[in-house]
Amino acid sequence: MDGENKMNAYLHTKKHLCAFACVALVLSLAGCMREPETALRIGTNVWIGSEPLYLARELGRLDPAAVQLVEYPSASEVLRAFRNQAIDGMVISLDELFGLAADGFQPRIILVVDVSHGADVVVGRRGMRTMRDLKGKSVAVESSALGAFVLSRALAVNGMQAGDVNVVHLESNEQPSAFEKGQVDGAVTFDPYRAQFLRAGASTLFDSTQIPGEIVDLLAVRATVFERHPRAIQALLAGWFDAIDYMKSEPKDAARRMGIRQQTTGEQFLEAQQGLHVPSREENLRMLGGVTPELAVTGRRLMSLMVDAKLLRRGLDIEGVLAPGPLVDLQR
Repeated sequence: MDGENKMNAYLHTKKHLCAFACVALVLSLAGCMREPETALRIGTNVWIGSEPLYLARELGRLDPAAVQLVEYPSASEVLRAFRNQAIDGMVISLDELFGLAADGFQPRIILVVDVSHGADVVVGRRGMRTMRDLKGKSVAVESSALGAFVLSRALAVNGMQAGDVNVVHLESNEQPSAFEKGQVDGAVTFDPYRAQFLRAGASTLFDSTQIPGEIVDLLAVRATVFERHPRAIQALLAGWFDAIDYMKSEPKDAARRMGIRQQTTGEQFLEAQQGLHVPSREENLRMLGGVTPELAVTGRRLMSLMVDAKLLRRGLDIEGVLAPGPLVDLQR
């Protein structure tokens, strides 16, 4: 091969090697780059405890590009959406989370939203005074674990058995109408529906002050979400605590805003809130983290009650569902 041909061959080879190197570099950089995060979809039901999330969104403290709130009429539908992977996370009660975890859906608790202290109730017809007045009567219960748990505890505390009442499965938003039509004599309910029952003449026969610490609402996400949505989780937690701060500094305006969504007045919303304790960030860290997380202690007691009442097939490792990391990392 003459000199000119050798030079052409060399240049041709060099050109291909450069092109290959460029492609390899691009692929290497692409492998190092994280895919852009999609919005985190958080499911809630109509419940006063979830309202700080919507307040955060209204105040512009919850970036819609990072977090999308999806509201369902009932907790049952929130659970169904999580099981069907239509949402990434949800506001859920601890007993309901146990059911998901036992079924292998891997929920992880990132925040304790509230602890019920009178907000969850059993109501009955006018003139009824105690749970025993419901014996032989029909009681509306949502087909989620929480409704069944509240009823089972209300019965047990009053020395009654599950067979003492006739359970009618109705979603929480369907119950007040059924009560007014005489289709049921009582219901397991919460605000804003409790207010509708009371306006219809119902009496409160049991409330969650009688089982302190047993009804806990949580913000939980799917285990795989931690890798895909780290910034969105931080935005979600920051938005929550921004809303809580606003509720403390501007209680009347916050209640007015949240009451509009719940179809109540600000004063009625503030009254209903008295049945909830909303833990601070510091309380949350004690409940979810540390050597002995407080929620692990109360959770094991709750789990035992659920297994005994046949609301849970088996126990599980509660520490495995606690995820305090994002809260620890939260920069405020």
